[in-house]
Amino acid sequence: MIKPPAKSTVHAVLDRHGLVKRRKRRRYKAEGTLLSDAQAPNGLWCADYKGEFLLGNKQYCYPLTVTDYRSRYLLACEGLDSTRSTFAFSVFERVFKDYGLPRAIRTDNGVPFSSPNALFGLSRLSVWWLRLGIQIERIQPGHPEQNGRHERMHLTLKKEATKPASFNFLQQQGRFDDFLEVYNNQRPHQALNGNYPGEVYTPSTREYYHPEAPEYPFHDRTIRVTQCGRICIGNRKINLSTVLAGQFVGIREVADKIWLVSFMEYDLGFFDEEAGRVEPASNPFVPEKC
Repeated sequence: MIKPPAKSTVHAVLDRHGLVKRRKRRRYKAEGTLLSDAQAPNGLWCADYKGEFLLGNKQYCYPLTVTDYRSRYLLACEGLDSTRSTFAFSVFERVFKDYGLPRAIRTDNGVPFSSPNALFGLSRLSVWWLRLGIQIERIQPGHPEQNGRHERMHLTLKKEATKPASFNFLQQQGRFDDFLEVYNNQRPHQALNGNYPGEVYTPSTREYYHPEAPEYPFHDRTIRVTQCGRICIGNRKINLSTVLAGQFVGIREVADKIWLVSFMEYDLGFFDEEAGRVEPASNPFVPEKC
């Protein structure tokens, strides 16, 4: 009896003769999530970069701003020299230490809040938020009005603290700090019945912490994603995403030789015995369309 060739050999022969239809990987397309309407402080924070501008010394400044949705309280206004995630991590860690953790954070789909080429647009920053138990909210592309309260603050910030721009970062940050004090404690808001944001806002009762590694009691095994974004099972290396590097994911066989990959309570995608990468499942951060 002649032993049949391996499936990979058959596939290679068929592929050489143009008989294999290649499956294109679905590219992630940015889309909005459900948006909440928080009625209490720290139910929702909003974050964004007020468009970059040139300082007097010809360096670009990228102000990262964070506000509380309910009280309009300006939690941070930091002049940064780029939108790199390392700087954003530092700003948010300081804000979390000072004010505690919100229930959710709303942003646009830009870097570093989202990664256009990553699974579901996740970024290292948004993965960190998820680890802290913070839900991510994203506005729809081209709809800045969905973050309207924050954008309105940006108009005031631009008028009062950036025109004309200061000479260097130290001087510009001093103006941002002065603006933050005035905005929070000396400027009454009609939407707050004439109160100052500082009179309405109270810090969160959820203290900042370093989260424990997630557990997956209902999965077959727990695996740590490599620094190059792969899941290693024996000699197999399955591509997942570099934004999840160092994170623990759960693996569960849901059908014959088909495995589901989950991160915390979110199902990310599937791989089989042939695939070398995880194929995305339905986006767990976007509501299902009717």
